[in-house]
Amino acid sequence: MAKAGKIVAEVLKSLKGVVAAGATTKELEQFADERIRALGGKSAFKGYRGYPSSICTSVNEVVVHGIPSSRKLKEGDIVSIDIGVFYEGFYGDAAYTFPVGAIDQDTAKLLRVTEEALYRGISMAVDGNRLFDVSHAIQEHVEKHGFSIVRTFVGHGIGRQLHEEPQVPNFGIAGQGPRLRQGMTLAIEPMVNTGTFDVRVLEDGWTAVTQDGKRSAHFEHTVAVMPNSARILTNFN
Repeated sequence: MAKAGKIVAEVLKSLKGVVAAGATTKELEQFADERIRALGGKSAFKGYRGYPSSICTSVNEVVVHGIPSSRKLKEGDIVSIDIGVFYEGFYGDAAYTFPVGAIDQDTAKLLRVTEEALYRGISMAVDGNRLFDVSHAIQEHVEKHGFSIVRTFVGHGIGRQLHEEPQVPNFGIAGQGPRLRQGMTLAIEPMVNTGTFDVRVLEDGWTAVTQDGKRSAHFEHTVAVMPNSARILTNFN
């Protein structure tokens, strides 16, 4: 899993130099797919439950599962890129929301708070804690800053399958849920909206957008539960 996670991290890191105004989301997919294969991995997303692409590219009001297309990124946009990799029987999964050039202060705050919330959740993913300790830490940080946490989509266990039990909500009451044990591997992924947490899925059956058309951010890491601090398997910072 560490190797699968490293491939995900390397691809996300390399995308930092590719995300730019004028690039299409399809070009981002082609770049990522080539990098995944060059590093010895295979896209975990393409063909999964009929999903047509190798990565997800979710721009502005798109929350998750945006399908790469001929859409060109513009200065001031944000794009969440979600990547899953299969490597020698195991999976890695991570997402990062990139700014396209200069972004306004409100959008910058959205990205900062969402990423901070991810790490607040990760800090609770230690042996002996409860699952909803992770969920509560994320929700508390997001709502304290005036944003809303998406309820419709959640994180998940990960390992020999891309999606395994348990589900990992980004909201909940601390002290509840199953006990976390060393060696459990989780994909923790807050999805945070500027306005309402309500979302709707477009006619393609995949693309989820905010109900009010306001912007959304998404950050994700695959982590392993350990005694004192979680091990981030997809870290690229």
